[in-house]
Amino acid sequence: MADVVIIGAGISGSSSAYELAKEGLEVVLIDRFGPAAMASGWTLAGVRQSGRHSAELPLAKAAVDIWQTLADELDSPTHYTRGGNLRLARTEAEVPVIEEIVREQTAAGLDLQLLKTNQEIREIAPALAEHVLAASFCPSDGSADPTSTVLGFVRAAERLGVQTRFGERVQFIEVVDGKVTAVVTDKGRIPTGKVVVAAGIFGNEILRPLGIDVPLQVPMVTVLRSAPIDAVLNQVIGVANADCAGRQEFNGRFRVTSGLQDWHGGLLEKQTDAGLRPRVLPTGHSIAEVVELFGDIVPAFAAAQIEDYWAGLIDLTPDAIPVIDGDVGIEGLVVTMGFSGHGFCLGPITGKLVSDLVQERQARLPLEPFKYSRFHNSRSFTEGATLHG
Repeated sequence: MADVVIIGAGISGSSSAYELAKEGLEVVLIDRFGPAAMASGWTLAGVRQSGRHSAELPLAKAAVDIWQTLADELDSPTHYTRGGNLRLARTEAEVPVIEEIVREQTAAGLDLQLLKTNQEIREIAPALAEHVLAASFCPSDGSADPTSTVLGFVRAAERLGVQTRFGERVQFIEVVDGKVTAVVTDKGRIPTGKVVVAAGIFGNEILRPLGIDVPLQVPMVTVLRSAPIDAVLNQVIGVANADCAGRQEFNGRFRVTSGLQDWHGGLLEKQTDAGLRPRVLPTGHSIAEVVELFGDIVPAFAAAQIEDYWAGLIDLTPDAIPVIDGDVGIEGLVVTMGFSGHGFCLGPITGKLVSDLVQERQARLPLEPFKYSRFHNSRSFTEGATLHG
């Protein structure tokens, strides 16, 4: 019998497995594909505080503190770098948007600077185009490698005794008299009194039979990765209306994303060296649009060869912040999903918060804004999710 079964091996699930195992619990980590197979691997992988919903900002600050030494803790590379985050105004109409972001977030205690001229911007990031008008700059933001980080959590968890079961699909959570009793997969039954659902867009498939349904839209973002070029950009780049974002990875490749797009509904499952993996293909139009938008602000990207492309699926909640909750109506069930395209940075603190919830103790940070019950009276969707991270 497992103390805890965690469903989903993205950064939230794998960090939760690691944190619970550190405290001596027997943990099983299940994923229908494998580590970082979906959102956590598809992401831009920004590690940012800037541009956050006010409710997320304390979590992001706590996470960034952890990121500083995470590679040493996991004894595994994360390729974390703290080059800062620049959010750009490309037109006169976008300048007030950037100014308002700086006003709001400095008032919330974040170190965020307003860069009012192209010269100021290009002193920090010379690779940016000369027509960019203004920018916000958060020097304590950064980025990491998503796959390396998730694998680091998984391997560290395995060293602590976590049983990983990849390529295994959960069929249902068994509940008796309002309490979790087991997880049933296509390969067997796992008795347990605690379950964490960290399954992203697949979470509701597991929760709906239990009468739980986190309201989600599932848009996609197009992601392009270039062939390696010389290092020219240290910062993560976003824009005022979130129609593109990008950065240069530790290996010289650019990783660049679109804004939110309608998902066409296609999801392929292909056998790879790492096992069965999902793939969503973007349209030719969306690929061309990303090249044009990001290439316009970072000319070096427009000149680079495109090595790979995919689309990532976003588990977008109505208010664009996640559910992190252990009080959803079933004893022993914890839900952590709906990160809305910017949960990667939060991964290290999410694992600690989930550990608190599983062990039924006071969470180390306020979680009231992330309760499932907030959707009981309203499930309407808002605009404006930010995607680079």
